[in-house]
Amino acid sequence: MDMIFRLQDITSAAKDFLTYTTPYRIIALHGEMGAGKTTFVHAVCHELGVNENMGSPTFSIINQYQAHLSKMIYHIDLYRLKDEEEAIQAGVEDCFFSNNFCFVEWPEKAPGIFPDNTLHVTIVALNNDTRKLIINL
Repeated sequence: MDMIFRLQDITSAAKDFLTYTTPYRIIALHGEMGAGKTTFVHAVCHELGVNENMGSPTFSIINQYQAHLSKMIYHIDLYRLKDEEEAIQAGVEDCFFSNNFCFVEWPEKAPGIFPDNTLHVTIVALNNDTRKLIINL
């Protein structure tokens, strides 16, 4: 399934994404640097009720946000990690088994740690204003 949206419509795209992907809690986000992975995760988190300031987890590896009904959301960035062992040591697997939303950027850095029920999504920048989500349901 593909979704194309303009950045000015990212809120609507985030809502639609959550509707289409309801049963999934672990979302692996593929895409080139600058494709908009972090921006899209922030829009989805906002739709899930996160009201706090959100940043990129590039240096922290894992950012944790409070959502509706005391649920947590984990935004994970594996870009700086060398391998699966570093991801495990950073606590990524613990996030996966928490039954909370986990949005993971650069999943190709540690492909072996993802459970079978992971949803893989690719974000492509079609131009400066338009993105395409390729959702592998």
